[in-house]
Amino acid sequence: MASAKRVAKEPVAGAVPIDYRTIDRVTGPLLFVREVEKAAYGEMVEVLLPNGDRRLGQVLDSRKGLAIVQVFGPTMGMNINGTSVKFLGEVATLPVSDQMLGRVFNGLGEPRDGGPKIVSDQKLEIVGNAMNPVSREEPSEFIQTGLSNIDVMNTLVRGQKLPIFSGAGLPHNLLAAQIVRQAKLRNSSDSFAVIFAAMGITSEEANFFLKEFESTGALERTVVFMNLSSDPSAERIITPRMALTTAEYLAYEKDMHILVVLTDMTNYCEALREVAAAREEVPGRRGYPGYMYTDLATLYERAGKIHGRKGSITQLPILTMPADDITHPIPDLTGYITEGQIVASRELQRRGVYPPIDVLTSLSRLMNQGIGKGRTRDDHRGVADQLYASYATGKDQRALSAIVGEEALTATDRIYLKIAERFENEFVNQRPDEDRSIDESLTLAWDILSELPESELKRIKPELIKQYYRPKPRAA
Repeated sequence: MASAKRVAKEPVAGAVPIDYRTIDRVTGPLLFVREVEKAAYGEMVEVLLPNGDRRLGQVLDSRKGLAIVQVFGPTMGMNINGTSVKFLGEVATLPVSDQMLGRVFNGLGEPRDGGPKIVSDQKLEIVGNAMNPVSREEPSEFIQTGLSNIDVMNTLVRGQKLPIFSGAGLPHNLLAAQIVRQAKLRNSSDSFAVIFAAMGITSEEANFFLKEFESTGALERTVVFMNLSSDPSAERIITPRMALTTAEYLAYEKDMHILVVLTDMTNYCEALREVAAAREEVPGRRGYPGYMYTDLATLYERAGKIHGRKGSITQLPILTMPADDITHPIPDLTGYITEGQIVASRELQRRGVYPPIDVLTSLSRLMNQGIGKGRTRDDHRGVADQLYASYATGKDQRALSAIVGEEALTATDRIYLKIAERFENEFVNQRPDEDRSIDESLTLAWDILSELPESELKRIKPELIKQYYRPKPRAA
């Protein structure tokens, strides 16, 4: 971003918006308006229905006098003869203020909590500006989520974009709420806030999130944008941009560190596909538009840190993989853009483990920048590597024992089998209200690794073994 401050452009002086009554047809959430001069891509429009109702919309395409308008609202039963469209001469903007903290908005940035509208002299364009790679600062600080498997094994770093790949029926909503409640900076007095944007969620899910945030006090440091499943699907395309615009204002104008949680990105992509189908575009993989990669990049790449700016934006997008298929276009393209992934496991859920995060398929590519002495602890990298290797070995022994029986395993193999059980049941598994510090998580990790003889600790430096290793008594 060349400049963090993006003030919305004022409409051209003296320009008078024209009411067009030349709607050719209505297709899904789209209006096709003929004989339109100089309509701009992204321009906002106002749709006036015969009964006096007004709805907002946005220009998706403009060519040879034809403007395609995406309506943020229902179009069912719309009378094309009595409906007029007014082109407003400006792109979508959001009035921003630090008074947004503690508030709940709909997907268009309008209050959903019964409170007053945000009144501010500063309005930002929601499309955002590309962040200049030269101005990017390398992420290097640790964000503590209170979840051992994320903090120790797949560390979230300030300025990173780290998605959670989940599946239908898995507790990603519970996990998202817990992260919003517990996320914090370590050893820092800097201001920290969370932007939570939900797209296409049910009323039950919305009530769950609001109850969780209000009852725990997390809402006071959170800005919530909610698009429900009953709301127009076209609104889902604008919801994350509202959230990220708010994040950029708080991060780069108010010097705050912002964690943006976006759920569910699958619903967002489904809305993209719906609009693309209504525009009669040539479909790409699985019917999704060919530009979905670029579109997702315009969202994910708005995370980061800027040289000379104190604030930062960290993203934690959540998506449900259709049919648990990690090669599906949505998780596949997301994985190309983001810096790792946290993968939920249906097998762990069946074993009663929460959060059911599979460390063997998860990865945080920026983990090394945010851990170590002065950030977490000097033994962090070695402990994570040793736990990973020990758990992988233990799972292999579990599969082998299912064939030959546990009695056929060597004494060392049975130790690894025990470590795998303890890792899942004690380290990964924790209560939805349990907030572990990074020191508590690392101490628990050492307790599990102490099952191994010292000769097996091949991934930890000897001086760290001497400092932290406390071997358990061995049976004679």
